[in-house]
Amino acid sequence: MDQETELLELSGSIESIIYKNEENGYTVLRLRDGNDQIHTVVGTFPYAAQGERLILSGTWMTHSVHGKQFKAEFAQRLMPVDETAIYEYLAGGSVKGIGPATASLLVHRFGDKTLEILENAPEELAKIKGIGPAKAEQICRSFRKQTGVRRLMEFVCSFGLRPVLAMRMYKYYGDEALDVLRENPYIVTASHIGGSFGEADHLAQEMGMDEHSPARIQAAVRFELRHNCSNGHCFIPREKLAASTAQLIGVEESDAEEQIRQLSEQGLIVCEDIAKVHACYLPELYEAETDAAQRLAHMSLQRFDEHVDLNALLRRIEERQKIHYAQNQREILKLALEHQLVVLTGGPGTGKTTALRAIIEMFDQIGLKTLLAAPTGRAAKRMTELSGRESSTVHRLLEAKFAEDGARVIFGRDENEPLDCGAVILDECSMVDILLLDSLLRAMPADARLVLVGDADQLPSVGPGNVFSAIIRSEVVPKVCLTEIFRQNEGSRIVRNAHMINRGEHPDLSENSGDFFRLKRLQAAGTVETVTELVSKRLPEKMHIPSGDIQVLSPTRKGELGTAALNKRLQEVLNPPDKKKREKAFGDATFREGDRVMQIRNNYDITWRNTANTAVGSGIYNGDIGRILQIDPDGETLTVDFDGRIAEYSFDTLNELEHAWAMTVHKAQGSEYRAVILALSNSSPMLLTRDLLYTAVTRARELLILVGDDATAYRMIDNFRQTRRYSALRVRLRQLRGL
Repeated sequence: MDQETELLELSGSIESIIYKNEENGYTVLRLRDGNDQIHTVVGTFPYAAQGERLILSGTWMTHSVHGKQFKAEFAQRLMPVDETAIYEYLAGGSVKGIGPATASLLVHRFGDKTLEILENAPEELAKIKGIGPAKAEQICRSFRKQTGVRRLMEFVCSFGLRPVLAMRMYKYYGDEALDVLRENPYIVTASHIGGSFGEADHLAQEMGMDEHSPARIQAAVRFELRHNCSNGHCFIPREKLAASTAQLIGVEESDAEEQIRQLSEQGLIVCEDIAKVHACYLPELYEAETDAAQRLAHMSLQRFDEHVDLNALLRRIEERQKIHYAQNQREILKLALEHQLVVLTGGPGTGKTTALRAIIEMFDQIGLKTLLAAPTGRAAKRMTELSGRESSTVHRLLEAKFAEDGARVIFGRDENEPLDCGAVILDECSMVDILLLDSLLRAMPADARLVLVGDADQLPSVGPGNVFSAIIRSEVVPKVCLTEIFRQNEGSRIVRNAHMINRGEHPDLSENSGDFFRLKRLQAAGTVETVTELVSKRLPEKMHIPSGDIQVLSPTRKGELGTAALNKRLQEVLNPPDKKKREKAFGDATFREGDRVMQIRNNYDITWRNTANTAVGSGIYNGDIGRILQIDPDGETLTVDFDGRIAEYSFDTLNELEHAWAMTVHKAQGSEYRAVILALSNSSPMLLTRDLLYTAVTRARELLILVGDDATAYRMIDNFRQTRRYSALRVRLRQLRGL
């Protein structure tokens, strides 16, 4: 806003709420002023409610559609004080459990002390007939949460920070959140809060913290380590850490070096010389990497003598499976029988699934209880479909849940409560990061076998480390790499082109036949319309592939061909507005009944039931795909069906969902779809890489359609510059084995 613009004042009470966004607090409301005039007001008023009094500073503006509005820049919010205003506030549904009838009872009983009773005296509330102690406590808890969140949001917003940060802080710290924030403003950079260092730094300096204070520099150091962890690094070399910290906050590198030393002495970071690098770790990553290396190195040495006639065993399995195994498939079976730890890797069409089924059958034959797992829900479901055996996510296998503080994930299975099994087969290992692998290894019984399965040429994990590749490159773990394309897959252009891409060769994209097609489009607008037409009409009508079996992929979230824009366009066509379908606006998205959505973070606490209401469970995981069944505006809930698991979301947790007609290639990893449409456009060279294109192509089971420019696809194939990840797992494994 222009600094010379004079702010005007407007005051009054909220007559009604027109629109509110729970994620960022943006609200449109009607305000009745002292002259009984009604005005439209827009601004950030988290948890605003009818009857609340506001003193606003802002400017008048004219909206092209909605006319004259008051745009509030600052707001002083006053709770209602007289009985009439308190009744209107409570009767409007601002507090869960209180409607007009209950509001009338409360105000009649407590008068202008009603809000004070709600905040501090549930025992008084319980004296009212029909409420009782349990309901009274529930109502008061709801009111205290609302007022607590609102006070915290007002504090956060007064410094220009995002309201969603306050909501997350309150979730983790409750009524103490404001005190925690005042004591350490850099808490907002914690992973469970999700604020940037810039936001925390602005708050700290506004609160008077010295820009050269050790607390500020130490917070910057730890933020750099956490930030780079999300970029896949387990550690950062000390000189790079000092330089990036100094650049981030404008201090001398020597000052950053000193605080790195201080943090190391305090045990808040770990510094160690490894492979001629002075590496700086967050403690949890150092522990995970060193512990995983020790366990893997030990397991790689363990061998078993089952006294089994392997050839006879294989003949029985071949008869049962009605198949004859190739030589390298027989080799992995031999290794899995004799060794505690083995690796099976290979590209599409090379018989990896057949070998996996054979390993399961062999373990059954020798009496081992085998557990199957994958990193994501979609990958676990695919593993179940391919193997015919129940599979689960690693998190579900390890009984993951949030700790009481809500800030950490803990596992019910570990070295003290190991898994009940004789073997674990872990699929899609390229997606497994060092923290997840270490958690699984800790929960393994001492003598249990572990089979690691995956395609090492796919994208690495989103989390820290390049685990699968590091284990293979260490050359300390027995492994089989399947390379031969089986005859039944030789005719597949998806398989053939995938292998060409992986070798760095350019397939003939003009050869539109079989299961691989390219539709050349040079402009983004044309690509969007082609993708939309393919999903909504051409494939369903001409190839009888329902829209629900088609997955649109893009390298990026942003831009005209990013998933955000594609999902908006696909929603318009596949699930347009309908008077019979309820909607819920949230942030930049509008969720509608019938929408296809995806869970975008692990939620271990959310409960679900099956469609028959005969079973319940907990946990919906990052990458799970579902369909919105119902939106309940009164109960402020949204219900999603995740392949038969029915989960309910409150409106303030909708940031865990996003539309899923289109998704990034990273999100699709580990999944397989009947048909894949890949929308290509010019983007960052960091995204347009060979492994990303290879991963996208191998997501398709029956049909792959590439929509875009051939030149972009060829640039991706030629871009084999893999971003270096700072990890010492390979080095540690070799050192522990004396290599």
